[in-house]
Amino acid sequence: MDYRDNAEEAAFRSGVRAWLAEHGPKHWPEGFEELFITDPHEAHRLRREWHRMLYDAGYVGMSWPKQYGGQDLPPVYEAIFNEEIGNAGYPPVSVSFLGRALMAYGTDAQREQHLGPLLRGEVQWCQGFSEPQAGSDLAGLRTRADRDGDRWIINGQKMWTSGAPFSDWCLLLARSNRDVPKHKGITCFLTPMDAPGIEARPIVLASGEPETAEVFFDDVVIPDSQRLGNEGDGWRIAMTTVSYERGAADVGMMANFLRGLESVERRVVAMGLADDPDIRRAVARCRVRGEALRLNGIEALSRRSAGKPPGAESSVGKLLWSEAEQTLRQLELRLAGAGAFNGDDPHVLSSYFKSRPVSVYGGSSQIQKNILARQILGLPR
Repeated sequence: MDYRDNAEEAAFRSGVRAWLAEHGPKHWPEGFEELFITDPHEAHRLRREWHRMLYDAGYVGMSWPKQYGGQDLPPVYEAIFNEEIGNAGYPPVSVSFLGRALMAYGTDAQREQHLGPLLRGEVQWCQGFSEPQAGSDLAGLRTRADRDGDRWIINGQKMWTSGAPFSDWCLLLARSNRDVPKHKGITCFLTPMDAPGIEARPIVLASGEPETAEVFFDDVVIPDSQRLGNEGDGWRIAMTTVSYERGAADVGMMANFLRGLESVERRVVAMGLADDPDIRRAVARCRVRGEALRLNGIEALSRRSAGKPPGAESSVGKLLWSEAEQTLRQLELRLAGAGAFNGDDPHVLSSYFKSRPVSVYGGSSQIQKNILARQILGLPR
């Protein structure tokens, strides 16, 4: 595969750059992250507005089938768009991982109800996966779903649910059968966040952002028509969801990483440390890990362009991203020194705090290594 843009892709890239230069909000990206701290409700309102702008411009769900509102374009176009939006410093809009789960497992009625509003940014979703005692070991979740005729009664707690206080719907996993192996007793539900008995409590991160939340379910009634897939399909649906979530090309993370690395390199030169052997090794380590992440992203994109959906190998990209991002932010913090703590360079400290949990998002690094060992290498448990 030739990884350079062909004529059509180059024209598309130029069009994206021109559109962003003309329509990108001029007060972004400098003030957007801070707004999540000072006024999170306004930040999420602007995020939805941005989503709608991108949808109206034809930049959301480009690889989706036309029957679901997409354009049937190859995945490379979404990768190009995410690269350019990351280069410009604007927040990405990602609907693919939830959308693909709905396409693959939803009924016609569920697709009709949810895919259009998701694509247009009219509703926001969160993922009710992790729990206080079942984060990395997702299959160990304890939230219960008890069948009561043509409805289900949900009780339990979810943790680290990003965007929950601002979401309209939740892709919820709950244990529906406690008499079978834990991976087989999980069922998935499409759950409205305003249903009686649901309470989302924001969790303020070390960066100051209320980015995530704990969510409580107290006798929440969900009709069986809002079950996604068959009973016991929850684990398979979850794996479909996170395999798309882990793609480096899907959320512009490579472009964001390179912008951060270039900033670090400029700082090294400005501080007169370009000839310091220890600093040079640290910068080189960031470069090497970033290049490994980039090449893995290209490989994953080529597989998807050939019609192969993400599988267990997506764990490689997740591991590479975690290592690259944490290595970069550690070096950035080291260079900033006291300035990161006394208010002179608060962005550095915020970026460092944000980098710490990336090795847990979408499944911890230890879980990713287990997946690769068992499913790719065929090693024994």
